[in-house]
Amino acid sequence: MAMVLGKPKADGLSETVGVLREWQNDGAPMQLHAGDLGWFWRFGAEATAAAVRTWSRDGRILAVGLLDGPGLLRLTIAPDAQRDEELAQQLREDLTETERGVLPEGKATVEAPRGALVHDLLFEDGWKAGEPWTPLRRDLTEPVRDPGVRIKVIGPDQAHVRAIVQRAAFEGSTFTDEHWHAMAAGLPYADARCLVAYDDRGNAVAAVTVWSAGPGKPGLLEPMGVHREHRGHGYGRAITVAAAAALRRLGSSSAIVCTPGSHIGAVATYRSAGFQQRPEVRDQCRDA
Repeated sequence: MAMVLGKPKADGLSETVGVLREWQNDGAPMQLHAGDLGWFWRFGAEATAAAVRTWSRDGRILAVGLLDGPGLLRLTIAPDAQRDEELAQQLREDLTETERGVLPEGKATVEAPRGALVHDLLFEDGWKAGEPWTPLRRDLTEPVRDPGVRIKVIGPDQAHVRAIVQRAAFEGSTFTDEHWHAMAAGLPYADARCLVAYDDRGNAVAAVTVWSAGPGKPGLLEPMGVHREHRGHGYGRAITVAAAAALRRLGSSSAIVCTPGSHIGAVATYRSAGFQQRPEVRDQCRDA
């Protein structure tokens, strides 16, 4: 049977979330996580569905892509299909021929697991390596130490607090209470938690959302940020330690995160929280 490019409806996203959870593996390179869809869900189920693409054969999903910005496709592939020639050729065609509607004409970026055959084919077509990203991982076999600050799990009544910290941590963020409620209504949030750290005066100083992929699988931090008025006091390390502890309680085998390699401070924060730096990864870029 031929490869099928799919655009799931909002009520069909459960299968996509399910395979993304299933494909997570501690030995695998950094890849698209169910939590990435969960964070995108802040824009609503319909918008999330509109941003998802799937590639299937014989009714089985072999690859999932998330259009996570203008010309940016975050792509992951089933572990046993990384070097599948038919799939790689189909991906190459769908990502190169703009009439397929996956990527627009001109400048484009694709994130795919390192070692996947589609990497080789895109390079053959003249795509170039993009900016480096730094994946980090913390093993959760052993108990996690106390973070040293007060941590609160955010529910619907505190959504405004989570939104305020998000906007104060990320320049240009438009995250609102409504975004939080949309995200929390999404399928992936059933295995997620939002945490906020407070200082001794009761100020909300840092926040993180953690996403479990199920027991025995890596859990994701996405996003983590410190309020711009409270930086330099170790709150980034504290909220990251709390995130690891929350994922361990959810049954995750490890905690993973990926940050631009140029964000030296962020890398240092994760390392101070017990995360191990892994080999850098690069997107593939096509010039305009």
